[in-house]
Amino acid sequence: MSEEFDQLDELIVKGRVLGALLWLREVFDCSLSEAIEFFDARYRKLRDTRPNDFTKSPEEYGRGVYT
Repeated sequence: MSEEFDQLDELIVKGRVLGALLWLREVFDCSLSEAIEFFDARYRKLRDTRPNDFTKSPEEYGRGVYT
């Protein structure tokens, strides 16, 4: 599953929020609200462990994405 999480992590780091949510729903067969919760937890972990990989600040990240 590590390689799959690598794909998810790259979507998150690149700011592809909707792509990441679709990926989560497909892989885990979960609801949108569950995917959002998982995304948020993974995003926070990546911000803590790989802060230099993000090109947008936390305030800018996800701007214009409404779920």
